[in-house]
Amino acid sequence: MNQQYEQELQSSWQERQEYAERMLPIIGKLYRNHAVEILVYGRTLLNASVIDLIKAHRTVRLFEGVKLRLRESWPILEAINNMQLAPCQVDLGRLAYEFHYGKGKDETDLHAYLETELSKVNNKEDEHEPRDVVLYGFGRIGRLLARLMIERQGKANKLRLKAIVVRGGKEGDLEKRASLLRRDSVHGPFNGSITVDEERKAIKANGSFIQVIYANHPSEVDYTQYGIKNAIVVDNTGMWRDRDGLSQHLQAKGAEKVILTAPGKGDIKNIVHGVNQADIKSSDTILSAASCTTNAITPVLKALDEEYGISSGHVETVHSFTNDQNLIDNFHKAERRGRAASLNMVITETGAAQAVAKAYPKLDGKLTGNAIRVPTPNVSMAILNLHLNSDTDKECINTYLRNASLFSELQHQIDYTASTEIVSTDLVGTRAASVLDSQATIVAGNRATLYVWYDNEFGYSCQVMRVVTDMAGLSVPSIP
Repeated sequence: MNQQYEQELQSSWQERQEYAERMLPIIGKLYRNHAVEILVYGRTLLNASVIDLIKAHRTVRLFEGVKLRLRESWPILEAINNMQLAPCQVDLGRLAYEFHYGKGKDETDLHAYLETELSKVNNKEDEHEPRDVVLYGFGRIGRLLARLMIERQGKANKLRLKAIVVRGGKEGDLEKRASLLRRDSVHGPFNGSITVDEERKAIKANGSFIQVIYANHPSEVDYTQYGIKNAIVVDNTGMWRDRDGLSQHLQAKGAEKVILTAPGKGDIKNIVHGVNQADIKSSDTILSAASCTTNAITPVLKALDEEYGISSGHVETVHSFTNDQNLIDNFHKAERRGRAASLNMVITETGAAQAVAKAYPKLDGKLTGNAIRVPTPNVSMAILNLHLNSDTDKECINTYLRNASLFSELQHQIDYTASTEIVSTDLVGTRAASVLDSQATIVAGNRATLYVWYDNEFGYSCQVMRVVTDMAGLSVPSIP
């Protein structure tokens, strides 16, 4: 009996592996050649492995209570591959589930079903023009943005990383920059090949030629001499956060728009993608992608406010230490931040609670906030203590936010876990802006406490890329 069970188990696993191996080349070709990105319940399969694909299908059961088999999604992917689609995101998992178990379960003609579901993009032309991108600064966020753009390299890719700008380099600087992109203590090795072109002062990564420009100020740069034009400059330095300072980038030849990867001051729009990206206009030349914490909490707060109403609340962030802190005790202009980051929990301030109102004005004046820096290198947590306008319970809030993570306009911002064993390191590399820890949710009447994880480096970088994409006019529809 045990031998028979083992044989059946092995046979089932073998089948999944074989289907995954057949699917991956098609998934890659669809993106590289046609900019059609395949997902399963919001999780991208771009550059996925066989195991990644199998695991993505397994997650469907957690949400729907029904196992989605790879042999059920395979014919749908095969049919999509034979269609002429404009650039888009297609959720293969949701299409397959609906066809086999949902609204399409009585449909016998798969091609008719897909033509209806994909009618917005079927037999449509790709009208997007490529846009050049420059990373001004190449620290933690800059290098992750580079990874995110390089992973999408292909002839259909329209967002092209053309250069990085760093301060004047000493001997060996180029190789060290490349090495930091190649190896990362938190996010692991770069997925691909990186070489250095010393003669042309450039980094080559997975077919991308990235010019390294040494300059101490935007006024020193002429991008056009490197063949760069109408570029979006992503300022990762934080040196300038107001319009006057950031406008200096626009004086450089070849630069057209600027995005700041920090909270903007004054009249600069602070964009939290999923919440207020509709505020981005083609005429905007300077935008801010706000902060990592603001990106983590605003989508969750917006979702809750729309369903229950929020009368007041306090946000406490438990944040990994950053490069702004000292490794060992030393002078620091800010209170407490001079103490060793790797040894202490450090109470400090955060403007994230107030910054929420810049992206979602309905909560203006309703939130307070504070922060504790802790001795971990990445992945933080926001604890939301909220007074709602109506009574509810834990199950209702968790179910509502789980559905928001799957089916709402916030599906790329809010993720959801029901694990009772998850810890911070499990969430390194999370692409969503935040992950609700549903098992930690506490509700008593109209008082709710929610625990929201976020990868303050990678998750935030994914949000920045979404803003860059919208600013470049390269947004594509998500189906279904």
